[in-house]
Amino acid sequence: MVATVDCPTCGKKVEWIEASKYRPFCSERCKKIDLGAWAEEKYTIPAVTPPKDLDDDLT
Repeated sequence: MVATVDCPTCGKKVEWIEASKYRPFCSERCKKIDLGAWAEEKYTIPAVTPPKDLDDDLT
């Protein structure tokens, strides 16, 4: 059985096989759209700032 995933850009079904050259994307166009979004900082990874002194929390 072949796994099928949704293209992260357009949602089109993509078979997860070696012949799917741009997986998980359906095409080079969708891959470049996603790369452009990263380059323009449209995606972010949330950061958590830890307390300055962790020992204060233990007392």
